[in-house]
Amino acid sequence: MTWASGVLSVRELAQRVPMSCERFLLGIAGPPGAGKSTLAQRLCAELITSGRPAVVAPMDGYHLRNEVLRARNALARKGEPDTFDAAGFVADLRSLRETPVGAPVPWPLFDRTIDEPTAGGAVVCDERVVIVEGNYLLLTDAESPGWADVRGLLDACWYLDAPRPVLTERLLDRHTTGGRTPAQAQEKVMGSDLRNADLIAASRNRADHVLTAAGHGYRVT
Repeated sequence: MTWASGVLSVRELAQRVPMSCERFLLGIAGPPGAGKSTLAQRLCAELITSGRPAVVAPMDGYHLRNEVLRARNALARKGEPDTFDAAGFVADLRSLRETPVGAPVPWPLFDRTIDEPTAGGAVVCDERVVIVEGNYLLLTDAESPGWADVRGLLDACWYLDAPRPVLTERLLDRHTTGGRTPAQAQEKVMGSDLRNADLIAASRNRADHVLTAAGHGYRVT
C-alpha cells in the first residue's frame, strides 16, 4: 500500500492496517527512545475501539537475563543486538505466524522494575492483529547475526524516527528514572544507546513506511 506524505492521526494509521482473516503481524521498528511503545499502545487501543482485536508483542521480553550478561561480561552493553535472545524471538514470531487464531501463544514481557524479562508475561490468542515493536526488526545478518529472519515473518513494518537530540534527552531521562546517576546515564547513552541508534538507522530503508511524531499525529515520509 502506497501512502501519500502528510500527518496522519492514530485513527488514520489504524485504518491503514489491512483487514485479515488470519493473523496480521505489524512491526514497529526504530531507535531506542523514538516512542515505539507509545505508538504501539495507541495504535492497539484504536484498533480495539474499532472492533479489531489487537495486542502488542514487544521485543524487550527477549533481553537475556542479567546473570547471563554478567557471565559474558556484557551487562554494560545491555540493549545491543547480541544481548537479546534473537533465536527465541524468531521462533516465537514463527509460532504467531503458524498458530491458528484462538490457540494461545505465550509471549515474554520485560519488567523494568526488576530489569529482567518475565516468561509468558502475555498470551496472544484471539487477536488478529499483533503489533510487534522493537529496535532490531529490520536488521540483516551482516549488521548483526540472528536477526535477518525477523522481517520476513512480519506482514508489514513501519519505522518510527526521531531527531537525535530528542532521543538523547529521552534516553537520559529513562536511565536516571531507572536509578542511574546522571554520569552513568550519560555514559550509557553516549557509549551504547546512540551507537545502537546509528545501527538501527541504517535499516530504515527496509521499512514499508517511515513515521515521525508530529503533534498528536505522525508524519509519513
